[in-house]
Amino acid sequence: MASHLRCENIVVRFGGVVACNNVSLDVEEGKVVGLIGPNGAGKTTLFNVLSRFQDHDEGHVILKGESIDRRRPDEMIGLGMARTFQNINLFHGQSTLDNILIGAHRLTGSTLGSLYSLASARRRERDLVQRAGALAEMLRISGELDNTVKNLPYGVQKRVEIARALAGEPQIILLDEPVAGCNDDETAELRGVIQRVNSELGITMLLVEHDMSMVMNICDYIFVVNFGANLAEGTAAQIRTNPQVITAYLGDEVTA
Repeated sequence: MASHLRCENIVVRFGGVVACNNVSLDVEEGKVVGLIGPNGAGKTTLFNVLSRFQDHDEGHVILKGESIDRRRPDEMIGLGMARTFQNINLFHGQSTLDNILIGAHRLTGSTLGSLYSLASARRRERDLVQRAGALAEMLRISGELDNTVKNLPYGVQKRVEIARALAGEPQIILLDEPVAGCNDDETAELRGVIQRVNSELGITMLLVEHDMSMVMNICDYIFVVNFGANLAEGTAAQIRTNPQVITAYLGDEVTA
């Protein structure tokens, strides 16, 4: 498979602290890839580098064959990349539908009024609302479209955030701890959402996650980092039996 997103020898320094030390990874197109490691291993820093929320001192980030080293985070959705955040980043005073439509802003452009007639603009708006409804149906939140986000259960808010990311029609999504803070039922629902988005829409996914049962069950390939550097990579079967990974991170926890 072709590489969708990769980074090569990424170095990030915060003063005298090296948060990423020559980290490399490669996310194949159409796959679900995991990025795991202990707290403080450099996962969040690397994630922010890949989505351009953090500059790097050395190395390169390549998206579909083109360097994005100098790109701004607001440019990424136009390049086909979306991301979610560990701490939910929604407009809590607005409805679920409005939050999803906000994610489609790149599809309308800032000069809609000058580009389209009023009738065309209205048709486009109807199309976007219809697409938002289809996404809500896929993520099983269609019954919440008119509800204010702040009134929704935490796990549902997580699905709204994914729907908003999908509304921009990305080719790859970076998921930052998608089930953090969720109970078992919410985790199971979100796991199904991620699998459906990948299988039905063909969207490539890279996720940082501490829930090892989820990672081991849905990821096609996994990268492990520790102390800011690559520790291991491989399939779930290879990672769960890797002695270095067991010592540094997994320990005796159940990963099946």
